[in-house]
Amino acid sequence: MKSIKNIALLKTIALVLGVSLLNSCDIESELLTNISNESFYQTQDDAYDALVACYDGMQIATGGVKESFYTASEVGSDDCFGGTGISDGYNYQVIDEFDISRAPSYTDLYNNIWINYYRAIYRCNVLLQKMDQITWDDDNARAQYEAEAKFIRAYSYFDMVRLWGNIPLVTEPTTDNIPQSDPDEVYTVIAEDLLYAAENLPDEVYSSTESGRITRWAAKSMLARVYLYYTGYYSKSDLVGLVSQSDALDHLEDVIASSGHALVSDFGTLWEAADVENYAGENNEEIVFAVKYTYTSNYTGDTDGNLWKVMFGMRGLNQYPYGQGWGVTVNSKLYDLYDSGDSRRWATVISVDDEDLPVDITAQREYTGYYNKKYTPLLTEDGEYPGAAAGGDSDFQLNQMQDYFVIRYADVLLMASELGSTNAQTYFDEVRHRALGNDYTQLTVTQDRIMEERHKEFALEGIRYWDLLRQGVSTAANTIGETTTVYSGGVETTKTIDGAQITATQGLFQIPNTQISLSGGVLQQNTGW
Repeated sequence: MKSIKNIALLKTIALVLGVSLLNSCDIESELLTNISNESFYQTQDDAYDALVACYDGMQIATGGVKESFYTASEVGSDDCFGGTGISDGYNYQVIDEFDISRAPSYTDLYNNIWINYYRAIYRCNVLLQKMDQITWDDDNARAQYEAEAKFIRAYSYFDMVRLWGNIPLVTEPTTDNIPQSDPDEVYTVIAEDLLYAAENLPDEVYSSTESGRITRWAAKSMLARVYLYYTGYYSKSDLVGLVSQSDALDHLEDVIASSGHALVSDFGTLWEAADVENYAGENNEEIVFAVKYTYTSNYTGDTDGNLWKVMFGMRGLNQYPYGQGWGVTVNSKLYDLYDSGDSRRWATVISVDDEDLPVDITAQREYTGYYNKKYTPLLTEDGEYPGAAAGGDSDFQLNQMQDYFVIRYADVLLMASELGSTNAQTYFDEVRHRALGNDYTQLTVTQDRIMEERHKEFALEGIRYWDLLRQGVSTAANTIGETTTVYSGGVETTKTIDGAQITATQGLFQIPNTQISLSGGVLQQNTGW
């Protein structure tokens, strides 16, 4: 069976279905092959190709545009500023400051990912609808394919409901103009889909799982993440009556006991830019679930790479191992958060001064001297971009293909600690000991210490913002709001983020104005935007 890393090679299959552009009441048909609804969805091979298209939809939704879920998660957090170039528009400041008055014309910042997520969900819904008409060679395959499609649908909805709060819920293929649903309805589908996936996906240990395939362990871990976010943000005692705290913990304990996942021995080896020579690779034992990217992106319709990664590179700098990017900057407070002996500092944050890098700060807005190392654009030793070296396009914006690590085993350990495992202290110690090495001293595990450890461990991985929100909107507002000094065009300036804006929006992001217009007013904009 093909690696899901290479889904781009099969992406035209199953696109003949047409893609519902929700709220527009139009169908965008992509008749790229000679198959049709009438001739397709007959065999198990058809189902596999359709499943690959679901994976492809997830890949495009999460990595196919610069203003992505990851970008919003990081720029919206206290770890990053909007940055970018001194002469650029202020769209990233809108994201950073939750304030549309910074750039009133940027009312469609997330329109592309809105469309892409619903395209991914549409593909999943079609495959799920067609399950009964397929001739299955193997009943186990049917259950697995259904579980994978449901996981992708749940994953997509979880991103969307966190970003926008009130979204249309679509569980069958449709072109109807669907109004927004109560978040509880969305979370019910998410929970049901993940529970089905946790029950029906294979239980092989990670090393025997096909690269890129969703596993039982990914579903169980995602259930715990959804539980923690939902119960925190909405102040509830369980996940829509379907998953209790003890249920979520049981799923995590199963992952710990049975999955084969473990921490890599050296934190720095998780990230290629931090340790090129000893890089653990994208399929190492710590990765419970990742979205896979590859090198075949172009400007003619193939979107297979990690396009948001270029936003986090140093502006104008090409110096091995770092490739250039558009200059989202890292808050100096993150660098200062780490003790000097914490290996996560140098593996997480690029310090321009410490690494003596020739960054031209006159071209940079909101310069701090710090950038994202975990997800920074890369160069090969020969000065090529990774995608070009692999045979792809030479454009640096199309050449980043680093996978996005959605859930690492360290997260499983810390979530289990937070949920009250009898081994909470052991799990907490395991994460800290790896990071601190000889500087490690044991600290008694507490909720506050778990949250501090999560910040250090998962900084710049798209997790911090949601960890703040699930502690309460007021906590997020008070933590993210600040006034500090940055350099724009080389000139010292004052940067202010008003926490009241986060309170006003409840931490939710702007619904694309195009979608509201296409809906004829059926969709309503989030408060504060």
